[in-house]
Amino acid sequence: MKIIIAGAGDVGFHLAKLLSYESQDTYIIDFDGEKLNYLNNHLDVITKKGDATSIKLLKEIGIDSADLLIAVTDSQNTNFTISVIGKSLGVKKTIARIDNPEFLHNCEVDFQKFGLDFMISPQELAANEIKMLLNQSSFNDTVEFENGLFNVMGTALTYKSPLVDLTVKEAKQKFPSVDFITIAIKRENVAQTIIPRGDTTYKVDDQVYFSVPNYSMKDLHPIIGSKQATIKNVTILGGSSIGEKTARNLCKDNFKVKLIEKNREKAELLAEELSNTLVINGDGRDLELLEEENIRETDAFIAVTGNSETNIMSCLVAKSKGVKKTIALVENMDYIDISQTIGIQSLINKKLIAASNIFKHIRKGEILELANLHNIDAEVFEFEVKANAKVTEKPIRDLRFPREAVFGGIIRDGKALMSFGDMQIQNGDKVIVFCLPEAISTVERLFK
Repeated sequence: MKIIIAGAGDVGFHLAKLLSYESQDTYIIDFDGEKLNYLNNHLDVITKKGDATSIKLLKEIGIDSADLLIAVTDSQNTNFTISVIGKSLGVKKTIARIDNPEFLHNCEVDFQKFGLDFMISPQELAANEIKMLLNQSSFNDTVEFENGLFNVMGTALTYKSPLVDLTVKEAKQKFPSVDFITIAIKRENVAQTIIPRGDTTYKVDDQVYFSVPNYSMKDLHPIIGSKQATIKNVTILGGSSIGEKTARNLCKDNFKVKLIEKNREKAELLAEELSNTLVINGDGRDLELLEEENIRETDAFIAVTGNSETNIMSCLVAKSKGVKKTIALVENMDYIDISQTIGIQSLINKKLIAASNIFKHIRKGEILELANLHNIDAEVFEFEVKANAKVTEKPIRDLRFPREAVFGGIIRDGKALMSFGDMQIQNGDKVIVFCLPEAISTVERLFK
């Protein structure tokens, strides 16, 4: 597959990184020579310095033979222009990063007529992620498959968890009535992600990811040593597009929402737009203001200003006042890796979420869904099993599945099934797989 990425920022870089593990013919266009040099030194991609709206440049790199053009520059208008030109010059499919989520839900304008096959709004995706995290408040990462039939849940183990010091095998023996599969462990101060085996031991402060069928969700809380917290009162810091969208989402689900915005004019506009949200004009970093607004009675504090450090610090303040759940939006992806150590339950990066969402349009296998887990440079896939796929030939234990991947569960005829060694995968099954980048191509071949 020949793929052209316009924009070597965080979204473009993460996409290029994911693609570098595969035999994709990938081109990246950007004005910034320094970013392109970094890409050349670290990834197996072809870079081109210049303007991605240039017809001459696009023809030079063979736009007419490209399968996919991904426009992820910082400018929505530029992304629109690149997509329109690329489609006119013969690219098969286009994806554009946009800033205005309204375009995603507008039925009056047929954007495909203009050359935009798919649009991705990082703000919309981030707002949806926040809502999901609040609905599973004991966890700092959560992904739903098949409307929640299976769920991948991430949490940091505390000394209260009965899993601590047990091996994976011992944990299954101790909790035989609870169906769960441990698909990944990220150990504090250790870069490498652990794909757990039977003799892997859980430790305090491990970031652990479980694959759990819907019927076992409530039983997982005692195992991780926590109770499902009830989230009702939510404070949002920052009236950005993410803050506004999050407030709308939560009010629809009957959360009680306060939104703090520093800019007076913006606060007044939000107060008019968000009829069910209490909008407060003030500086959310002001401890006195937070005390006045009863921060101690807030169940969740969500910081989505344009400043990562402000978001992190305000969440730490909220946590010190007893807030159950804190979520901070960060621009710097490096912060994601230290979320376990700084004391905030959830850090989200809208660019990382957008890159993972775009990536599923690139996959070669029969992929229904793809998600990225925080703190871990890996993916969770949902495959649909086709007739005569190699994965159906033997029971799971005999498939010679790569050690860098693990089955997370099977959905068959609308029911969640555990993917233990004696299970035989069948045609029509939907299978969840956690996979490190180096094993992606091997796993995909099994599903062909």
